[in-house]
Amino acid sequence: MAGKIKAMIDQIVATRSKGNATIALTTLTKIRIKGINESIYTTRSEDDPAVLKQLQQIAADLGVVLK
Repeated sequence: MAGKIKAMIDQIVATRSKGNATIALTTLTKIRIKGINESIYTTRSEDDPAVLKQLQQIAADLGVVLK
């Protein structure tokens, strides 16, 4: 399924920020620090299992439950 990485990133940011732009940028920065550049992923990007696993760990670290 293409685009799952983008969807996970969006869900992590939306859940953490709850509409607050500052928290959204902080969350994106934390994701970048962990080695994932969100700007290269789109809804058509192929999903890399290693990146998916890393995003699941980042979500857990940030207290976000992914659906």
